Amino acid sequence: MRRHFVPILIVLGACHADATGGSIDGRQIFTTMCATCHGPEGKPPAAMVARLGVRDLTSPELRARVSQKLVSKQVRLGSENHLMPGFAGALSDEQIEAVARFVASPGFLAPR
Repeated sequence: MRRHFVPILIVLGACHADATGGSIDGRQIFTTMCATCHGPEGKPPAAMVARLGVRDLTSPELRARVSQKLVSKQVRLGSENHLMPGFAGALSDEQIEAVARFVASPGFLAPR
């Protein structure tokens, strides 16, 4: 009896699809992967702040100390309280660095 495994492989492959479409554009990666929690402009919805303590990426306190290295570490490993997952494995190193450059840049605060 011959079994057909192709449909199962297609379904399993889809589970690991890159939600960004392989983009290395920091703005696009942020919109796809980060805006759900942090908001499209970096200011999270009040419900996300209340429920999960999501950080406002536009706050003066954060902007005063933000760096590509800080953002890269956070995106790669997740938050210390484990409420934000790490995206290592879900995003490539190149994608993590692209979104970190974007979030750390002055252009992040520019109207979109």
